[in-house]
Amino acid sequence: MNLFDLTGKVAIVTGSSRGIGRSIAINMAKHGARVVVSSRKADACDAVVKEITDAGGTAISIPANISDKQAMQNLVDKTRQAFGPIDILVCNAASNPYFGPAAGMGDDVFEKIMRNNVLSNHWLCTMVRPDMVAKKDGAIIIVSSIGGLKGSTEIGATASPRLPTCSSPAIWPANGVRTTSG
Repeated sequence: MNLFDLTGKVAIVTGSSRGIGRSIAINMAKHGARVVVSSRKADACDAVVKEITDAGGTAISIPANISDKQAMQNLVDKTRQAFGPIDILVCNAASNPYFGPAAGMGDDVFEKIMRNNVLSNHWLCTMVRPDMVAKKDGAIIIVSSIGGLKGSTEIGATASPRLPTCSSPAIWPANGVRTTSG
């Protein structure tokens, strides 16, 4: 019995060339999704795509830097060209250029963290949500740090929750689109 079937679904997974994102991409493909593997480095994305396709799954590589809005739009546009409307968005990519208490962090570092870990998710949610609303079905998953639930003096602003980006019903009325952060 297969309790998890993503056959025919189109999924974008950011930060999917290694770690949690890689595992998410591989497992979504194992369950039938057509997966877009995305991170900054093309060769790392291509290696994950090869692993997926060698196992019989469907995947393509679209490298993109989450700090660049045009790169995010290109990621969405190329996904639609290759596979059609987007059903699943996994925002896994993030950055942490600073370790230590937030009090010691400069504005430039804080702004980079907010742009990469919060604003980029907002861009992607805004870009893919019309596909999901049109179908009255879709899923947006924001992968975040445990530090968002329990503060840390070691990881500074990276501990800030990424949840408000797309999940608040006041900001994003449901329309059949499920949004989760954790």
